[in-house]
Amino acid sequence: MGVLLQVCKALEEIDKKKFMCKYKFIEGDMLRDNLKSIVYEVKAEPDKYGGCICKVWSEYETEGDVMYKDEDIEAGKDRASEMYNVIEAYLLANPRA
Repeated sequence: MGVLLQVCKALEEIDKKKFMCKYKFIEGDMLRDNLKSIVYEVKAEPDKYGGCICKVWSEYETEGDVMYKDEDIEAGKDRASEMYNVIEAYLLANPRA
């Protein structure tokens, strides 16, 4: 994953009881010329081993009639997954963070 030079995001919703947050990237390197914004909803659900499963949904708002190919969507998922893997590694190394 490349280094992000600029990012502007807005927290849209947070629900501490449901362990859910929703945020929106509205400016920055993550947005290509044909994207207005990307909305992410992240939810942590307990698993049977005492940990949790993180579920992420994303919604892309495009400029005009832009259509993404499946390869583009998969590449975006891979970049998002890399970001959450970095977060997971940090939290595992710093459990009191």
